[in-house]
Amino acid sequence: QVQLVESGGGLVQAGGSLRLSCEASGRTLSSYAMGWFRQAPGKEREFVACISVSGGSTYYADSVKGRFTISRDNAKNTVYLQMNSLNPEDTAVYYCARRTYYRISNLPKDYDSWGQGTQVTVSS
Repeated sequence: QVQLVESGGGLVQAGGSLRLSCEASGRTLSSYAMGWFRQAPGKEREFVACISVSGGSTYYADSVKGRFTISRDNAKNTVYLQMNSLNPEDTAVYYCARRTYYRISNLPKDYDSWGQGTQVTVSS
């Protein structure tokens, strides 16, 4: 069983940056694609970004493309989400998740392990 713990969230002004981390314990992440999702109050969980096992393939939601960057360090069993040019619409709880496969996916149903989330709040 893998445990995923997100960190790095917080309160930031519009235009600012944050870097989220997702550290795994219990099992290695090196054989699995990973993803970031977010959920704003009153809204469904939505896809943000995902990354392949090697990190060579990434995919982003249109709403964050060009502003967010997903990366991973398999030696540290950690996945990152660098978020730049944040705006109030990015306010949400951000979750990292592990796929049960090496290929990337933007569908929540393709992920079997989830962290508890970290709150990101962007003020205008």
